[in-house]
Amino acid sequence: MSEGLVGVRRALLSASDKSGLVEFAQALAAAGVELISTGGTAAALREAGLAVRDVAEVTGFPEILDGRVKTLHPAIHGGLLAKGGVAAHDEALAAHAIAPIDLAVITLYPFEETVARGASPDACVEQIDIGGPAMIRAAAKNHGRVTVITAPDVYGEVLAEIEAEGGTTLATRQRLAGAAFARVAAYDAAIAGWFQGQQSLFAPERLTPSGRHAADLRYGENPHQRAALYLSGEERPGAATAETLQGKALSYNNILDADAAFELVAEFDPADGAACAIIKHANPCGVALGADLASAYRAALRCDPTSAFGGIVAFNQPVDAVAAEAMAEVFTEVVIAPQIAPAARDLFARRSNLRLLETGALPDPSANAAVFRQVAGGFLMQERDGAALPEEPPRVVTQRAPTDAETTDLLFAWRVAKHVKSNAIVYAKDGATVGIGAGQMSRVDSAHLAAKKAREIAAAEGLAEPPTVGSAVASDAFFPFADGLLAAVEAGATAVIQPGGSVRDEEVIAAADQAGIAMLFTGRRHFRH
Repeated sequence: MSEGLVGVRRALLSASDKSGLVEFAQALAAAGVELISTGGTAAALREAGLAVRDVAEVTGFPEILDGRVKTLHPAIHGGLLAKGGVAAHDEALAAHAIAPIDLAVITLYPFEETVARGASPDACVEQIDIGGPAMIRAAAKNHGRVTVITAPDVYGEVLAEIEAEGGTTLATRQRLAGAAFARVAAYDAAIAGWFQGQQSLFAPERLTPSGRHAADLRYGENPHQRAALYLSGEERPGAATAETLQGKALSYNNILDADAAFELVAEFDPADGAACAIIKHANPCGVALGADLASAYRAALRCDPTSAFGGIVAFNQPVDAVAAEAMAEVFTEVVIAPQIAPAARDLFARRSNLRLLETGALPDPSANAAVFRQVAGGFLMQERDGAALPEEPPRVVTQRAPTDAETTDLLFAWRVAKHVKSNAIVYAKDGATVGIGAGQMSRVDSAHLAAKKAREIAAAEGLAEPPTVGSAVASDAFFPFADGLLAAVEAGATAVIQPGGSVRDEEVIAAADQAGIAMLFTGRRHFRH
């Protein structure tokens, strides 16, 4: 006999989510289990021809206050909390004519779904379940005897164990109890978060992020690290929630890189043109706009074709067959886009190692939300870095203002720099990156690194000069000294955009004027650590 086996003679069912419930209840009834239920759940079971006892009959007390009070009664909670094999508990049950409950199926009122659809505050409050969490906690606490189910996806395994063993094992009840407490914790966290949002509290005294397990991953950043994907419930299209149209399961690093790529292309409105971003190790190695996705891809690839090998490619528009054909020669790990046309899918299907992700939509780059990062002993919270530019337009600080073409490239480079690890330097020309310096310990090193890559491209393509000549440059933070700006000038840049705010701004502006370049200050920094 399995360890801690407990038979099921009486089950309490109170389910907001009724998917699979009737079939589960039918199997229980066929095994001779007495069914107790409430309200809509009882009605659904009776409609299926099942015999059900009302909770009101068990408690001897009617539902009151529009159903707010129905299960909060000793006849229910005594039946859930009574320990098995404890004489005093058996005597108390007998004295008060309370029958033990062996299995509880409780799915909570849809509070999270009600909030997600933008319901009124009163409607949201009405979906705060009181009796459900109380019963779940009671049953889970008493898992030595009681089996608790809080999600339909475990009906099958519980039934299989009952049929095979004649009851549920202690290991199963412990696991389900842990899942039950986690469900209540996530539910309460959602309610607390909603109330904090109603009061516009950014940093409340207590914060409880929660997530729902979506997948176990093969490993983390490295093969010796275990990893899993959890969904936060935020309605934001991206790698975590995309549909995988082909290819093996995403890895930890795939998800991080695909998320970075998709967030970057979302900076560019599809109505304004096609955008492509190629990401490697969370940094862009090429970003471009184009008349169509194929031309945008080719321009993005040209920035750093070596790094693009095995990278992640994101598009801001539905991928067509022409774009898919343009990608045929380069090994790519993941393609992510709002939609992927059937003809493009057919072409991608020839590449068995390619993962193909369809998100359905683009995320809003200006939407506010909290983002988290773990540190030893705690975690950091901050607002998502929203719109690339503040409401006030960038300010010309040099004697020469940028031309219209330079301004277009400056704003393009600025949007890209927001998504490059700091210290970030981005050279751009004709709507495409031509050099990217990322993650260096000094800004001048980033400027030199990006220029070096451009020189290598010129040599490989037999160009007379590097593509950084005549380019616009974006720096994610201010130049602390003029040396970083002068490195950009040396590479051939004719215009610069940066936040400003250094104690040496005047020195940097003077260097720009002496070089004859134009410079804009945005007043906003975009560090990305």
